[in-house]
Amino acid sequence: QVQLVESGGGLVQNGGSLRLSCAASGTIPSPNIMGWYRQAPGKQRALVAQMSTGGTTNYADSVKGRFTVSRDNTKKMLDLQMNSLKPEDTAVYYCRLRAPGSDYWGKGILVTVSP
Repeated sequence: QVQLVESGGGLVQNGGSLRLSCAASGTIPSPNIMGWYRQAPGKQRALVAQMSTGGTTNYADSVKGRFTVSRDNTKKMLDLQMNSLKPEDTAVYYCRLRAPGSDYWGKGILVTVSP
């Protein structure tokens, strides 16, 4: 079983920065893809950014150039550096780990960007 715990959320002003972290524990399947998703009120959960075990990344168009995803496979950590935050980035952010036959989610953490 894998547990994912997010940290680093909170309230930030328009144009500010935050860094989210996801700590994974348990027996981690490999290879895998770890990623950040977000869900704003009234909207569906959507991919923000993800990175495979081998380092391949994928970003939502809305965050390209502002957000950077990184991971440390040894420490079982996934980070998301968010710069130039906008009010429309306000959402609950979830960490996800996917592997063949496995799909795990964290409980989510709130990020609020004030105008």
